[in-house]
Amino acid sequence: MNVRILIPSFFSIMVCCCTFSFGQKNNALPKLITTNGCTQLYVNQKPFLVLGGELGNSSASSIAYMQPIWPKLKGMNLNTVLVPVYWELMEPVQGQFDFTLVDDMIQQARKYDLKLVLLWFGTWKNSMSCYAPAWAKLNPEKFERAKDSKGKKVEIFSAFNKNNLDADISAFTALMKHIRVIDGELNTVIMIQVENEIGMLTEAREYTNAANVAFLQKVPDQLINYLKTNRNNLVPEFLKMWEKNGFLTTGTWEEVFGKGLSTDELFQAWHYALYTNAVAAAGKNEYPVPMFVNAALNYKNVQPGEYPSAGPLPHLMDVWQAAAPKIDFLSPDFYNPYFRNYSDLYTRKANPFFIPEIRFEANNAAKAFYTFGHYKGIGFSPFSIESTDAPAEEPIAKAYGLLQQLAPVILQNQPLGKVEAVLLDSLNQKQEIVLGNYKLTLKHDHTLSWSPGAKKPNWPETGGIIIQTAANEFIISGTGIVVTFSTATNNGKTVGILQADEGIYDNGKWIPGRRMNGDQDHQGRHIGISTKEFAIQKVTVYQY
Repeated sequence: MNVRILIPSFFSIMVCCCTFSFGQKNNALPKLITTNGCTQLYVNQKPFLVLGGELGNSSASSIAYMQPIWPKLKGMNLNTVLVPVYWELMEPVQGQFDFTLVDDMIQQARKYDLKLVLLWFGTWKNSMSCYAPAWAKLNPEKFERAKDSKGKKVEIFSAFNKNNLDADISAFTALMKHIRVIDGELNTVIMIQVENEIGMLTEAREYTNAANVAFLQKVPDQLINYLKTNRNNLVPEFLKMWEKNGFLTTGTWEEVFGKGLSTDELFQAWHYALYTNAVAAAGKNEYPVPMFVNAALNYKNVQPGEYPSAGPLPHLMDVWQAAAPKIDFLSPDFYNPYFRNYSDLYTRKANPFFIPEIRFEANNAAKAFYTFGHYKGIGFSPFSIESTDAPAEEPIAKAYGLLQQLAPVILQNQPLGKVEAVLLDSLNQKQEIVLGNYKLTLKHDHTLSWSPGAKKPNWPETGGIIIQTAANEFIISGTGIVVTFSTATNNGKTVGILQADEGIYDNGKWIPGRRMNGDQDHQGRHIGISTKEFAIQKVTVYQY
């Protein structure tokens, strides 16, 4: 079939008339670079922090609806917007592509000096296949649905159907080719999410004929070889499954991993990952920018099938890394309260840390500081970011305002191990960190007896980022934190605050403001930023 690509917008026609040598510009593409174990995203050949926000699912489906949203996003100090691309709207007729929405998003992002991360709403979105085109949905004989254990079809396209895969690859390839043509020089689009929250419901795996046949076959050599090569580096949850039957290196899925829902999920994850890898590989063949997948997180003590199963979840990390090498990293979407726990799980196995979606709420600010400081994260992105009526007053807007200023200092010092952060609340009132020769004790602002909220229950989450910029010098930024200093070497000396200035960074240059002496540093006892403030202080300490 000859593929006819419709490009109705004036913007598209103009950019397609420009000459572009992809081979010459390939080195300038957005890419991931790892230094000293710290992976950073490079955009226009410089490291870049994604201060992001994800749009609600339907906002980007209308150019008119988006018009008042763009200035709101800029007013929240974002530098990046995560935007869906809808398969059904991009390919309303099979083989005919309409890039009007994509073109407008890129044009508007450039107008407001924003970058884009495109979210491919292709075969799967939140497990379901709701964004598949009507021409595919209406032809279930060709584009097969998954089935549950009773043989009932569900609103999820099967990962075992080649027609489904071929159609997704065709659309995604057309998208990536189009982005290369219109954006290959300017790099407005900096990353791509392939599919969205892949997962099987309400079973741990599919029960189509093809799936049942595959389940009875031997575990693929590709996975077995991965197991043998990475035996000492498997995540504990997966290693335990393999150990259960004696670390077998041949046999069916149940022979190698045992019978049960966990094996069903593992099998389904393998095929989801193979499918997604094929889509990503085809897209990267056209335009190789970083690509990732995201997961709807499972809760503790919930069985496979009761959550979107077999997606890029932390206990399935090895499966996804083995089956999908074209996917650059796996990411969590946070709607559960276990932020530290799941963040720890997603930073195993050298997996770069990026939060593409998190519930939009006041504690996002503290979590953003912690993401960039403690986890050396690539980016942070609250969901439905446009839903606020007071964008400049949102805590995340204030945090992003500071992080924009600090980005060059953070990015310079992340690979050097000179950046840390804290996340505090009423249950975690204190943390200690060591940077250089100093131990910093950070407490929640409400631990001060005179703090207005000290006697209230359920303290708000607060946090901050700390950067050691010289042997005796620190940048401290955040909200609701109190910092004291001591030596890390137990040399018997006391640490004092020599100088503390509040200030700002302007294009990477420090501009001091108030000298924070007297009451502001409790007569030299501590550095304080109250829960009502978002601030940066530059502190010099000394030992005596």
